[in-house]
Order: sequence, then C-alpha cells, then structure tokens
Amino acid sequence: MPADEDFKQAAHNLGTQLGQNGIQLVYGGGHVGLMGITADATLKAGGQVIGIIPGHLHEIEVSHEDLTELHVVDSMHTRKQMMFERSDAFVVLPGGLGTLDETFEMITWRQLKLHDKPIILVNYKGYWKPFVELVDHMIAAGFVEPGAKEYFTVVESLDDILPVLAASPDAKISPDIEKM
Repeated sequence: MPADEDFKQAAHNLGTQLGQNGIQLVYGGGHVGLMGITADATLKAGGQVIGIIPGHLHEIEVSHEDLTELHVVDSMHTRKQMMFERSDAFVVLPGGLGTLDETFEMITWRQLKLHDKPIILVNYKGYWKPFVELVDHMIAAGFVEPGAKEYFTVVESLDDILPVLAASPDAKISPDIEKM
C-alpha cells in the first residue's frame, strides 16, 4: 500500500465516480491495495463490481467476498483474459508490477489490433511520467513505432476519465483474440 495517503483517496474517488455513474468495475478481486479501496467505494456508491482472482492468490490474499460477482479462476492468464473480455475500457491507476504487466499487455494487444478499447493512464501526481518517458525512449531508439502513444491516453485528473470514455468510439474486438 502506498505511503502517500493521496493515492488512497484518489482510488476511493475513482470508485465513487464509477458507482455514481453506473459504470461496472472489473478488477483482480482482492480486498487489498488501491483496487480494494476502489472496489469498496464503487459498491458503497451503488455500483457493481466483478472480481476475478486466480485460485493461488485466492488462497494467500484476502479476496473481496462482498462483490457483485467473484470468479476464482485457474491461472493468471485466465484472469487477464476474463478481465479483458468483461471490460469495455481500462483505467490504470498508479500501481506495482502487476499493474505494469497488465497495462503493457493491453497496450500490446491494441498494437496487434486485437482490440481498440480505451486505455487511460491516470497520471496522478505524475506517477506515469516515467512510463511515458520510457515509451518515448523506445520510439526514439526505433524499437517502437512512432504512433504507439496513440494506443493509450494519459489524463492528469480523475475528472478527465469520464469525458475521455464518453468521447471514445465503441470498441471493436478482433476475432483473433479468441485464439490467444
């Protein structure tokens, strides 16, 4: 859990926004960390929350048992696939290695034209600035195409999330995603 209480408050505020606007939250199913806070706030604001957790984490983590739905699945791969299938967009708060893994995977899938769902990085307190700089570095070095930054949107404020989602066209999913 981050030492900076502001990150916790941002997670709570995001959950409240989602719940108040009837936006269903799909996440990893834990009752810990920022996403646990987001899930609690979404539920408290009247929203629905779907958690998807692999069995090995269900056994060692505290799963959130008060969700609208909790799915215990066989692997991390199944978890990410199911989270992808159940989501219309991806909003990325500050997080750790798992967040980074999931973010890169969704961006890569978008690059491969497996989907065109919105991916929004919430650059709260400048958290994602090094990530954006890394992508810029990869582009400058010639390892990533110049248009790669179009695969995701960076917002500075929680208040920018819903307008970005509202302006996004309906996502299309490639049939190739089923083969993964």
